[in-house]
Amino acid sequence: ERADQQANRRRRGSRGGRPPAFDKQLYKRRNVVERCFNRLKQGRSVATRYDKTATSYRATVTIAALLQWL
Repeated sequence: ERADQQANRRRRGSRGGRPPAFDKQLYKRRNVVERCFNRLKQGRSVATRYDKTATSYRATVTIAALLQWL
């Protein structure tokens, strides 16, 4: 990657597109969260949930997560 492209992205800040460096640890943590959500969405109760309250939705996600690990 060219140095001038990295400098331009740094100068533009959050509007600069992809970051100038690849953070391996940050990517690993983000990937774990994404995989977790994808596994939960495999159970259709979480993917198609139209709960009226956050509490009932959270309960559904908690139960789905517990069932995934059994």
